[in-house]
Amino acid sequence: MDANFKKPTLVGIDGSRLERPTRDQALEAVRTLIAWAGDDPRRPGLQDTPKRVADAFGEWFSGYDADPAAELARTFEDVQGYEDMVMLRDVEVESHCEHHMAPFLGRAYVAYVPAEKVVGISKLARVVEIFSRRLQNQETLTNQVAEAIDANLSPKGVAVLIDAEHQCMTTRGVHHRHVSTITTRFSGVFKTDAALQDRFLRLTQRG
Repeated sequence: MDANFKKPTLVGIDGSRLERPTRDQALEAVRTLIAWAGDDPRRPGLQDTPKRVADAFGEWFSGYDADPAAELARTFEDVQGYEDMVMLRDVEVESHCEHHMAPFLGRAYVAYVPAEKVVGISKLARVVEIFSRRLQNQETLTNQVAEAIDANLSPKGVAVLIDAEHQCMTTRGVHHRHVSTITTRFSGVFKTDAALQDRFLRLTQRG
């Protein structure tokens, strides 16, 4: 993927416009980090590493240049009276935490109960992918997916569960492997109807 695809500016948290660094500036930043880690970025095995890292960042963080609302814009109203849960299981999550920029990997389970509109099921997976390809924490990611579906489909309720392993915990710090983090978000009927919420949770179980 061409890492130059990114827009030249971005909006800061205070609404100000921030200039994105150029690709050359990004390459130099990677060289600086390599030297800070204790190696020589001019070494043959590392000479092309900055380019590879920039290209990888272009892929890992492509969610900043994608719009979840656009993915959910094409809806269908003829559902022939269907009013039960629509659910996707085992949607792959590949994201990076905002604290250490380390990967966290897992699965997302997404469900909603339609009111008047339904959306193609691939679009739900695409929404998970877009938000995953940004820096955030798992709790924020869970909320973002649920809120995007709520805002764009106006369903009777939304349920999201994400189960992921964080490499900032497994490869550094406490070094506890095979520990997963589960986050959930329920709205509408999934929040008020305990039986429906329980059915969703049972359907997330593997095996």
